Amino acid sequence: MFMQFDRIAKDRTDHVGVEIDSLVIAGWAGRDAAAIEHHIEELAALGIPRPSTTPLYYRVAAQTLTQASQLTVLGPDSSGEVEPVVVAMADGLWIGIGSDHTDRKAEASGIALSKQLCGKPVGAQLWSYADVEGHWDQLMLRSWATIDGKRVLYQESAVSSLRTPRDLIRRYAGADTLAAGTLMFCGTPGAIGGIRPGTRFEMELADPVLNRALAHGYDVAVLPVIS
Repeated sequence: MFMQFDRIAKDRTDHVGVEIDSLVIAGWAGRDAAAIEHHIEELAALGIPRPSTTPLYYRVAAQTLTQASQLTVLGPDSSGEVEPVVVAMADGLWIGIGSDHTDRKAEASGIALSKQLCGKPVGAQLWSYADVEGHWDQLMLRSWATIDGKRVLYQESAVSSLRTPRDLIRRYAGADTLAAGTLMFCGTPGAIGGIRPGTRFEMELADPVLNRALAHGYDVAVLPVIS
């Protein structure tokens, strides 16, 4: 999947195109066992089975990645969730923001299957991971969903609730970095008020140390289910 990004580093900014040939979604990526259990129970309420281990790495088709402002889904049972994403390139690791938008009805039948059924929105800006790794735990994740016509705060958490990208990479690859062309979703905090669908999803990764934020949003267009 060919994607384009505006990259921001302390010593430069540039615009690059990169071929993403491997997409990995790290599930159950929290540091706190109680928080992981809360998210498991949150999904169990929707009939979604418990994971076999944590963290769990799902391989997903890179063609599901999208930077479009609208995501088309089948049926009314999908929802987004904000995640830091790490993009491996020839010159190092870069941090972005994405939504692991998932069909929750299909998730009850099989999580790996459900991951393939929805596009995975990703923002167009990246930060150098080297610039934020030293103060990573101070970054904040937030998302907002438009539900019944009202924009509500849907998620809010410091990224310290999640395993660091470096930790997830080591557990997945057995090394400090990923192969160039790999994009990894790095986990999500629980939803405020429970998981539910919306007509728009907006997300933010805020860096209070360098006083900046990555942001992305998309509208959700629902196709009818015909049987």
